Amino acid sequence: MQCDRQVFRVDRDEIGYLRFTIESYDGMAVVATRDPSVALIEISISPGCEQTVLALLSSLMEEEDLKIEKLA
Repeated sequence: MQCDRQVFRVDRDEIGYLRFTIESYDGMAVVATRDPSVALIEISISPGCEQTVLALLSSLMEEEDLKIEKLA
C-alpha cells in the first residue's frame, strides 16, 4: 500500500515542532519540508492513519493555536 501525501502551509517557526509531534506517533506519518522559504511541508501518512493525523492537526490548531493550511 502507498502512503497518502498531503501538503500544508504552516508558520515557518512551527515546522520543527510539527515534525517532532507528528513523528512521535511512531510509524503513523513522516514530515518533510518541501519549500522552507514559504513554509510548505508534506506529510506522508501511513495507510489507515489518515483520520488520526487529520484529527491531530485539528487538535494542534485548536489547542496550540498553530496556523496550518491544507493545500490542494
